Amino acid sequence: MGDKTLSSSNEEGFVTRTSTGASPSILLPRSTLSPQIIAKSSSVSVHPVSEDAKEDCQSNDVSGDSIRRRFLEFFASRGHKVLPSASLVPEDPTVLLTIAGMLQFKPIFLGKVPRQVPCATTAQRCIRTNDLENVGKTARHHTLFEMLGNFSFGDYFKKEAIRWAWELSTKEFGLPANRIWVSIYEDDDEAFEIWKNEVGVPVEQIKRMGEADNFWTSGPTGPCGPCSELYYDFYPERGYGEDVDLGDDTRFIEFYNLVFMQYNKTEDGLLEPLKQKNIDTGLGLERMAQILQKVPNNYETDLIYPIIAKTSELANLSYDSANEKAKTSLKVIADHMRAVVYLISDGVSPSNIGRGYVVRRLIRRAVRKGKSLGINGDRNGNPKGAFLPAVAEKVIELSTYIDSVVKLKAPRIIEEIRQEELHFKKTLERGEKLLDQKLNDALSVADKTKSKPSLDGKDAFLLYDTYGFPVEITAEVAEERGVSIDMKGFEVEMENQRRQSQAAHNVVKLTVEDDADITKNIADTEFLGYDSLSARAVVKSLLVNGKPVIRVSEGSDVEILLDRTPFYAESGGQIADHGFLYVSSDGNQEKAVVEVSDVQKSLKIFVHKGTVKSGALEVGKEVEAAVDADLRQRAKVHHTATHLLQSALKKVIGQETSQAGSLVAFDRLRFDFNFNRSLHGNELEEIECLINRWIGDATRLETKVLPLADAKQAGAIAMFGEKYDENEVRVVEVPGVSMELCGGTHVGNTAEIRAFKIISEQGIASGTRRIEAVAGEAFIEYINSRDSQMTRLCSTLKVKAEDVTSRVENLVEELRAARKEASDLRSKAAVYKASVISNKAFTVGTSQTIRVLVESMDDTDADSLKSAADSTSRKTIYATRLYREKEEHIA
Repeated sequence: MGDKTLSSSNEEGFVTRTSTGASPSILLPRSTLSPQIIAKSSSVSVHPVSEDAKEDCQSNDVSGDSIRRRFLEFFASRGHKVLPSASLVPEDPTVLLTIAGMLQFKPIFLGKVPRQVPCATTAQRCIRTNDLENVGKTARHHTLFEMLGNFSFGDYFKKEAIRWAWELSTKEFGLPANRIWVSIYEDDDEAFEIWKNEVGVPVEQIKRMGEADNFWTSGPTGPCGPCSELYYDFYPERGYGEDVDLGDDTRFIEFYNLVFMQYNKTEDGLLEPLKQKNIDTGLGLERMAQILQKVPNNYETDLIYPIIAKTSELANLSYDSANEKAKTSLKVIADHMRAVVYLISDGVSPSNIGRGYVVRRLIRRAVRKGKSLGINGDRNGNPKGAFLPAVAEKVIELSTYIDSVVKLKAPRIIEEIRQEELHFKKTLERGEKLLDQKLNDALSVADKTKSKPSLDGKDAFLLYDTYGFPVEITAEVAEERGVSIDMKGFEVEMENQRRQSQAAHNVVKLTVEDDADITKNIADTEFLGYDSLSARAVVKSLLVNGKPVIRVSEGSDVEILLDRTPFYAESGGQIADHGFLYVSSDGNQEKAVVEVSDVQKSLKIFVHKGTVKSGALEVGKEVEAAVDADLRQRAKVHHTATHLLQSALKKVIGQETSQAGSLVAFDRLRFDFNFNRSLHGNELEEIECLINRWIGDATRLETKVLPLADAKQAGAIAMFGEKYDENEVRVVEVPGVSMELCGGTHVGNTAEIRAFKIISEQGIASGTRRIEAVAGEAFIEYINSRDSQMTRLCSTLKVKAEDVTSRVENLVEELRAARKEASDLRSKAAVYKASVISNKAFTVGTSQTIRVLVESMDDTDADSLKSAADSTSRKTIYATRLYREKEEHIA
C-alpha cells in the first residue's frame, strides 16, 4: 500500500478502501472552534440558533475534529459555556479514572458546589477498562473515547434537551429521521409526549424500556432519573415491528444518551423530586464519526485509522487484506496507545498499582499483539528495539484538537513507553521459559498417570496475566507438544479478573457524603490567613468521633468549625497550620485553651482538629484563633521555594517536565516530577545555583486574583493537587521567574527564603523522580547538623575538614587490604585443616575409586570453606588418577 487511498460506498452504505503501497491514510480537513462561537459561549441564556450557525449546519466536513467542533459550537450558540476536558486523573477519590463526561460536574449535581454557569458543554476524554477483551473485536468498544456532552445545572430540562438532541442529529449532522430510533424509560410519559408530539418521531420508532436500560442511578442513594437514548439504524429496511431489538449491534448503534436527573433516591428507596433538575448527556464522538464517515466500525474513522495504518506499516502488512485476527491485533494496538499517550500526558506512569497498572497493562497487551503480528524491533535495524514509540508518535500527531498540551510532553511520553516495552520484552522471555517448564511438567504427570497431558487453567492464566502470553499462543505451543489446555479453568480466572475490573473502573459513586447533614447548615468558613495570623471567631459546631456535641472539656480530642479562621487548611501539598484557640474567662466560665494540630477543608468549610488542654469549649463561644507564626513562616518559605524549584527544573532539564506531587512541610519540601532518568550531579548543582541566585535577587512576590481564563492566558501554570474556581483564581508570581495558580501561603520577598539546599534526588516510580530539599530555618538547622557531624568526624580522625575525604579513602583502602589478608589466612587455615582430616576418607563398596569424607568444620566462613572443599577435591581427584595409573601398570 502507498500513500494513496481510494474510497467507494457499497450497498450497505459503508466505505470500502482500495489501497496500494505501504501505508493507508485518511486525509480529512480539520478546523478549530471559531472565535465567534467562543465569544457566544460566555453567554448563559438559552436562545435560538443564529443564522450563521444555521449556515454552518450545512457543512459537509465529517472529520472527527469537525464533529467535535460542530457539537461544541451548536451548544455554545445556545448559551452553553464551552469548558475544557478534565484530566483523566479525577479529583473524585471514589473512581480510579475519568469514565464519564459528567464526572467533573459531580459536586454541582450533588449541590455541594454552587454552579458557575447555568449550562455547559464539553468534549471529555474518558477511560474505561472493564471490557478490555472486547476491544478490537466489536465495532464500538474502546479504552479511551471522547464523550461530547451538554449539561444543565437547574436551567433547562427535558423539552430543550430532547429538541436540541434531535436538531443536532438531523439538521447539524444531517442524519435521516427514519434512521433514528429513541428509547425512553417505560414510565416516562413526559418524554414520550415530547418525542412524539413536539419533535414528531413516529410512535413505531420510540421504544419504552425498563429500569435496567433507561433509568440512571448513581448508586444506592443520591441523584437519579430516567434517560432517553438515540440509536442509529444501519438497516431500516428490516422493518419497524414490535419485535425490533435496539440491543442488536448488527443493526443499531446507540450514539446519544440524555439523562434527566430529577429525583433523589433515599435509603428507603423512595424517589423524591429534586429542587434543581439537571441534564447530563453524552454523545460518543467515535460512534458519530463511524456513522457520518460511513465506515464499518469506529476504528476505521479518521480518529483512529491513521494509527492503525502506522502499525500496519510496522507489521509490513495491509490492513484491508489482513485476516480478522490480524485486524483485531491492529485495532487493539491503536486503541491502547491512544489511552496510554493521554494517561501518561496526564501524569500517570506505568507501575504495579492503581492507575499506573492500567497503563502498564495496556502497554503489555499492545506488545503482545505486536508480537502476534510479527513486529520485531523498532524497524530501524534494531531487532531488540521498541516499536510502540513509533505508534505513539502518530497518536501525538493527531492530538492537536484533542489536547494541545500532549505535544509539549511528547519526549517524556515516548521515553516512558519505550522503557516499559523493553522491560516487558524481557518478561516475555522469562514467560517462554516458564511455559516450556509447565509443558514438561504436564507431560511428566501424564506419563506417570497414563492420562492425557493437560496444562492447568491457572497456569495458562498466569502466563497470560503475568507474562503476557495470549492464551492462543499458549494453546498453539502446547498443541505442538501434544498438550491440551484446561480452558474452563482459564475462563474462570478471566471472569474473576473481569468482575474485579468492572467493580474498580466502571462505577461513579454519586452519593452525598456522610458528613452532609452535619455541614449543610454551616456557612462557608471565611479564611483570613493571607493577611492575619490571629482573629476573633465564633464556634459554629463541635464534633467528637464524628458526632456533633454542644460542649467539650479538658483532655478531649475535638473537631471545631469556626465562622472565620486565620488557619491554613491542608491543600495543594502544603500541610495545615498549627496553633491555639483561646477562650477568655467570663464570669463563672473558666478559661479554655485548645491546641490545634491539623486543619482540613471540606469544600469551603474548615475543620480544626485539636485537643482541649484546659477548661471547656462550647458551641456559640467566641475564641481567639492564633496561628503559630514560626511554623507558618517555615511553610511559606518552603512553598515559595517549591515554585522556584519547578521553574529551575524546567530551565535545566526541559520545559516538558511537569509536577507529579508535592509536600510543603515545616522541616522540608518534597517535589515529585515526571522525568525518565536520574539527574546528574552537575544538573543538581545548576538547579541549586539558580534558586539561590533568585533568592539573592530579593524579588518581591506579586499576588493577584484574576479570572481563570486571564490567568492561563498570562502564562500561569497550575500546582499539582489544587482545585480552581472557574471565575476567579489566585495567581502567585515571582516576576521573571515563576507564575503559578496557587492558594498556598508565600513569603513577601524571595530574600526571606535565605538559602536553598537539595538533600536527596531519587526515583519513586517509572518515569517519576523526587527531590527533597530544605530552605530558610530548616536549611540553617540542616547545615548546623552537618557541621556538627563534620566537627566530630574531624576530632575522631584528628585531621582538618579539608583532609577528611583523603583520610577516609586511606582508611577504607587499609581496611580492604586488612580484610583480604585476614580472608587469605582463614582460607589457608581451612585448607590445612581439611588436609589433616582428608585421611579420614573411606571407600564405598568394592570400588577403590569412590571415596567419601564426612566432617564438620565449625567456625569456618563460606569463602574459606569453599577453598578447603576445592583443595580437598583436587587432591582426591589426583589420588584417584594415581590409583588408576597404578592399576593399569600392574595389569
